[in-house]
Amino acid sequence: MTNRHAVVVGAGIGGLTAAIALHRRGWQVTVCERAPEPPTTGAGIGLAPNALRALDAIGVDAAHAGGSAVPTTMGVRRADGRWLTRTDTADMAARYGVAPIAVPRPTLTAALTGALPAQAVRYGTAVTAVVDDADRSTVRTATGADLPADLVVAADGIHSALRRAYFPAHPGPHYIGEIAWRALVDAPDLRITAMSETWGRGERFGVTPLSDGRFYLYATALVPAGTRSADARAELRRRFGSWHDPIPALLDRVDRLDPADVLRNDLYDLAGPLPRLHHGRIAWLGDAAHAMAPNLGQGGCQAIEDAVVLAHLLPAGDGGHDSRSVPAALAAYTAARLGRTDAVRVRARRVGRLGALRNPLAVAARDLAVRATPTRLALRGMDDLFNGFHLPEL
Repeated sequence: MTNRHAVVVGAGIGGLTAAIALHRRGWQVTVCERAPEPPTTGAGIGLAPNALRALDAIGVDAAHAGGSAVPTTMGVRRADGRWLTRTDTADMAARYGVAPIAVPRPTLTAALTGALPAQAVRYGTAVTAVVDDADRSTVRTATGADLPADLVVAADGIHSALRRAYFPAHPGPHYIGEIAWRALVDAPDLRITAMSETWGRGERFGVTPLSDGRFYLYATALVPAGTRSADARAELRRRFGSWHDPIPALLDRVDRLDPADVLRNDLYDLAGPLPRLHHGRIAWLGDAAHAMAPNLGQGGCQAIEDAVVLAHLLPAGDGGHDSRSVPAALAAYTAARLGRTDAVRVRARRVGRLGALRNPLAVAARDLAVRATPTRLALRGMDDLFNGFHLPEL
């Protein structure tokens, strides 16, 4: 008997996790990625306890696979350096069973790809259409090759062509009013051990230590969509150069980067929830299904949860005595994931509005409220996120 075949559209973190989870359940997997090669620059990714537990459920040790750094503390600061809230990661580990880690995104992508069979990931292979029939789907590619599939996983990002094709009435992405810069810099001599996000007036700056001595830096600002600057490095210096240490020292390292290594993107989330996360034999996950603002660090984490739950609910790839059908399993996937992912999407948007306040009185009130919240209550407020992953009953 030939094993069931899944075609995953998109080789991001969610798509690769889905491919691994399906492969380990006996499915033959092909991943089609339109980019000509794997990513090599630009960003890190935080893996919260919920994502780490999901990866553990499919036998992926993220810390071993991608390298990791566990900061000593995590928190939010003001532009003058004063902490508004701070939590020891040891307390997080005690509460959630594991501390969050941060890894370079290219390193994690390479590790996940290495867990798949050779040639499973096809770079430079854009999917142009999916014909979804009752018994099987056909994936059409720009290379001219058609791929028959028992399952199609649409992990093709926030501007998902498959989402537009099958949910044409959905409003699609919504600009949240901010741009973001991201970069990886070498700075082991600075000996920064805290993961922090600093809030100003309509601007934010984040610092995340990585295991190899580098730091993942990100910054946001409220500007109209499509705004461009001649030199992102100079704009970062102009906006954040007077903020607290070690931000100026980190910006010195940004100045040494090639301009192409400083990523700059308008920030979007999905304007509203999809009516469902499946259609026939197609399942949507990650940004294609529920793109969210990065304010909770849950975009990639929720994509990982999606992938693991999806593979868990599907019948085994070798058929065997499993009588469940793929369309029925995808309906169960929608039931398991739609409510949770949309709640996180909405929450991320709300947190972003809080962090992006510009009015001086509103900023002062926000800072006072954050400082007045006890650490134990702040942690308790994350319980539904960090303890929210579970595999549904079959």
